[in-house]
Amino acid sequence: MDLKNITVKELRTKLDNKEISAAEAASEFFAEIKKNDGKVLSYITVTEDEAKKNAEAAQKRIDAGNPAPLTGIPLAIKDNLCTDGIRTTCSSKMLGDFVPPYNATAIEKLNEQDYVILGKVSMDEFAMGGSTQTSAFAKTKNPYDTERVPGGSSGGSAAAVAAGFCAAALGSDTGGSIRQPSSFCGVTGLKPTYGRVSRYGLVAFASSLDQIGPIARTAEDCGIILNAIAGVDPKDATSKNVSFSDFNEKLGQSVSGMKIAIPKEFYGDAVDEEVRTAVTNAAHEYEKMGAKLVDCSISTLKYAVQAYYLISSAEAASNLSRYDGIKYGLRGEGHSFDEMIRDSRNRGFGAEVKRRILLGNYALSSGYYDAYYRKALALKQKIIEEYNAVFENADVILTPTAPSVAYKIGVQDNDPVKMYTADICTVTVNIAGLPAINTTCGYDKDGMPIGMSIVGRRFDEATIIQTADAFERTFSPVRCTL
Repeated sequence: MDLKNITVKELRTKLDNKEISAAEAASEFFAEIKKNDGKVLSYITVTEDEAKKNAEAAQKRIDAGNPAPLTGIPLAIKDNLCTDGIRTTCSSKMLGDFVPPYNATAIEKLNEQDYVILGKVSMDEFAMGGSTQTSAFAKTKNPYDTERVPGGSSGGSAAAVAAGFCAAALGSDTGGSIRQPSSFCGVTGLKPTYGRVSRYGLVAFASSLDQIGPIARTAEDCGIILNAIAGVDPKDATSKNVSFSDFNEKLGQSVSGMKIAIPKEFYGDAVDEEVRTAVTNAAHEYEKMGAKLVDCSISTLKYAVQAYYLISSAEAASNLSRYDGIKYGLRGEGHSFDEMIRDSRNRGFGAEVKRRILLGNYALSSGYYDAYYRKALALKQKIIEEYNAVFENADVILTPTAPSVAYKIGVQDNDPVKMYTADICTVTVNIAGLPAINTTCGYDKDGMPIGMSIVGRRFDEATIIQTADAFERTFSPVRCTL
């Protein structure tokens, strides 16, 4: 049975109807991984033995007639989510042999539903990058064109879903790291509201921005997974006790009368014409459904990338200071304590991680804290205020997810500033702590996917899932073939 393009919902039906067993479903995906992942390099660790145990437990639950929505569903997990007894590397030599003694809360919630773990997928090192080319172990390629990047930092997750190496995946999003690779790889990715999903067990990049979320083939599948992993957690003080029933409760409801904001700054010259045209055409499709387009402005966008990289790099410098090779991590050499730590960090961290640690420490240093970091925090409040003002007159906001389609591998290797500015369409959502979902809205002349981003009010994931689903029902995606 070919499961390459199956949705979570479709696979749930087949499992429950005994058309396929949980073990057989996992075996199908493992066969596809063995056959084609050598071309894509999405997985770092493949967990066949663990999956076999998971599938046995899932099948017992299915046979007993009480499956949960994700029981027996084979998923891939981004390699910065701690998995008890399974290597978790963050795609870094620093953690190349690290095996956590506990699960992230999101993983515990998946375990409660008896999901099946296929393995840990690649990412930019410590989630720092937009291409998955900073990975120390698997520099993932785009399944639509293996000469192009899959995006990042959750590039392994998006590529694995697009290539049919899993039914869906978990990623994390700090400045667009779920949505941008989902755009590049032609899949759907949801970044929940900050605090909606516990960050406990997520290896921290920037603690005030990081959020775990799903990558799947449809908005509905993203809602199914978010239902499983969302909720307040006493282990994470930043998780919010905001009740929810079903994030898919609005599926199928008409968007007629919905107000969709179109911020002009997101459609400027920095966005490629083909991308701008595809997203604009999607906006007109919503108009045909009865939605109303509302012009608006988010003037702080021109400063957003600078603010994001100051805030995220400062928090990264603080978070990564724990990696000294003594408590855990790559153990350096040297004749003194300082020499050993320097050697550990020099060999353990890649160039991009070092660059951001240096930038973060510079921004936090005496004499520069007020000039840079404090101003970035002030701008964060201004961005929040502007989004609040837009939502006074709109239900959702529609923007391009990325200013271009996936670019060729190596094009931006020596130009980090160009790579950073490519985050212009996504970073404000993280700064403001809002939910957003990417879904495919077209393809360029070379057949590469173009994504659009639907941004919602805080804790209103149901509306952006409804809006994305409404478009997906009118759109016929072109799945990649390897």
